[in-house]
Amino acid sequence: MDGIDAALVDLSGDRPELIRAQTSAWPEALHARILKTATTPDQTSLQEAGRLDAELGEQFAVAALDLMAQAGFNSHQITAIGSHGQTLLHAPGDQPAFSLQLGDANRIAERTGITTVADFRRRDIAAGGQGAPLVPAFHQALFHDPATPRAILNIGGIANLTLLPADRQAVTGFDTGPGNVLLDAWYCKTRHGDYDERGAWAQSGELNRPLLTRLLDHPYFSQPPPRSTGRELFCLHWLEERLQQLPHTPSDADIQRTLAEFTAQTIASSLQRFGPPVQQVLVCGGGAHNDFLMQRLASLLPEQQVETTERYGLHPDWVEAVAFAWLAKQALAGKAGNIPAVTGANRPVILGSIYPGRIRKR
Repeated sequence: MDGIDAALVDLSGDRPELIRAQTSAWPEALHARILKTATTPDQTSLQEAGRLDAELGEQFAVAALDLMAQAGFNSHQITAIGSHGQTLLHAPGDQPAFSLQLGDANRIAERTGITTVADFRRRDIAAGGQGAPLVPAFHQALFHDPATPRAILNIGGIANLTLLPADRQAVTGFDTGPGNVLLDAWYCKTRHGDYDERGAWAQSGELNRPLLTRLLDHPYFSQPPPRSTGRELFCLHWLEERLQQLPHTPSDADIQRTLAEFTAQTIASSLQRFGPPVQQVLVCGGGAHNDFLMQRLASLLPEQQVETTERYGLHPDWVEAVAFAWLAKQALAGKAGNIPAVTGANRPVILGSIYPGRIRKR
């Protein structure tokens, strides 16, 4: 939720070629509304949800057009836009299960003139899956190594793992739990900034073991895959409830240090408990820039080589954006984009709805 990632990708070859990428900041007032809706969805009116859907669609279209202009491309040179949308509520455990992403794809297609593929998660849910994580199929296509078993770790708001055995046995993947979501929320509340740059503030604190114990004492972390989660569960309110259970409240820096440990331990324990052995852990997402978090992961995973995806062909900032370009291509080609062993779906399905661009005169 910290910005709009846009990537211009050439998918005509054997491997994706990233031509240009950039992040656009949300208008401040709109960003505040997105956060409010995501953290208190039961207080959002249908009118506000409709307005957000329209406004997000407009912002996504602007981001796409700006990226094209910066790269010197026009709409006639673009096959399609893959738009994940902004997740506001992910509820795979509800009956019926659902996942809600906003950002009207009709507006994206109309403003840009480019065919747009969007709404990637709900078909998997309709097929009995959780609609997440969806990037493992892309991770498999890009990062599989027949000589080296790997895990691809995306640390966004929520952290997720893709496990890629060397011999192409079944690929698995799942959400491990909070990635940056609690770290960023606590930093924003107490330091009035967006994030703890390189984890420096967390590193200055002391680990509070009573708090860590309470954070780890959640049934999600013992739940076997397939599993997925979101900020509707792991949010600032959830953290504050656990802080209230402590006899003494830790300092703000100590809480940040403990949250970093919480993220690192839940990732490491998930890999060790639910995954086949791997030799490498390739990290992408915003968490790859948190030096302290990366140090803690390396310490907790001494038998694995922990590094970013950059050395293996794609900068960690753009793996997710390129993944949804790839998923859009899969949809247009009539190919499945999910892995049932990952999401829990009962079969492979084509992900995404297709919104045609403008009709071009001959």
